[in-house]
Amino acid sequence: MPLSQGPSNGPSSAADAQAASNDPARRPGDATLNRALKQAVFLHTGWRSAGTWVWSRLRELDAATGFYEPLSNVLAELSLADISASRPTLTSGHPPLAAPYFDEYRPFLQQGARGVAGYSKRFSIDRFASMPDAEFPALQAYLRNLCERTVERGSVPVFKFCRSSGRLPWLKRAFGQAMHVGVLRNPASQFASGWLLSQQWSNPFFVAAPFRVLGLNQSDPLVRQALDACGVSLPPAASMSDDAYALACEQYARTAEGNNAYRAFVALWILSALRVAQGVDLLVDIDRLGQSRDYAADLRAGFEAQSGLSPDFSSARDLVEETRRSAARIAGIDGRSMRAVHSAALKFLKVQGGIDAGLVDVVREKLVLANELTEQWR
Repeated sequence: MPLSQGPSNGPSSAADAQAASNDPARRPGDATLNRALKQAVFLHTGWRSAGTWVWSRLRELDAATGFYEPLSNVLAELSLADISASRPTLTSGHPPLAAPYFDEYRPFLQQGARGVAGYSKRFSIDRFASMPDAEFPALQAYLRNLCERTVERGSVPVFKFCRSSGRLPWLKRAFGQAMHVGVLRNPASQFASGWLLSQQWSNPFFVAAPFRVLGLNQSDPLVRQALDACGVSLPPAASMSDDAYALACEQYARTAEGNNAYRAFVALWILSALRVAQGVDLLVDIDRLGQSRDYAADLRAGFEAQSGLSPDFSSARDLVEETRRSAARIAGIDGRSMRAVHSAALKFLKVQGGIDAGLVDVVREKLVLANELTEQWR
């Protein structure tokens, strides 16, 4: 059975999404044992969500082939000579990796040339429209090629995305034989991870990313609702290319007012959470994962039941406690004023259609936790 069902003309229905999710937030190991195993794993994560760590647990398995960031713009210029240097840095916060980030792309690169076969830089900006855009057939063909060539070798492709959450319904419909996994971390911890990198190492990428994604999608009605709900101010778009706007956002992020940077992050976070709540096969709750060995075991069972892969999550760190300990290092943000932003984000989510009630409860818990964690920020 092919991994991809051909070009997709729209997202699956709300009923289909809810049936597929089967409340994964509450019962991560409760998969139907007699269903056919999924032929690929799509990890839908966010920047600084600990998604790379989750992916690394799957990648280390003999039966898996782990593709890192298959929609990253880096792939447009990647060459075979570049791969060996693509490893975690001291400031990345990523786990040690046995092989370079992009090692699995070697079969899809040509000697002396740049760019992964089938990849286009246009894939690198997430989209939130309800219907697939004109680029999606090419994106689908690109991912299908990665999938099918990997499956032909007897391996399970595992994709770690940071740019897919808005397009999750498109991908879920197009790749019905893949296991779609949402990775969710509370927004305060996730934002703090990127904010500290900007403060301490002058790395504005993770502060700029929400501005870039939201700005390039601000004409979409759903995105506009989230922007208005969270009170986000964006860099002026004017009439510039996507690349030029990305550079403008990076400059903007270097001097961005902290409260506005957090509001932008929450707007993107709640949009991504909405797509997860509209239907995934399994939810990875990063906050619970670091606090419960039982939950880690349940997640392992959930992956095994649906994909045949059995990742070991027992070494997960308690990232919530780490956020608490770092509170004094978060500067330039009035954390007490963020309660209103969290409340507005939750209201935005609740008025949307086709969402899993159990996952809405998880999002609510994340925002309540974020209230506590941001309370100490000044």
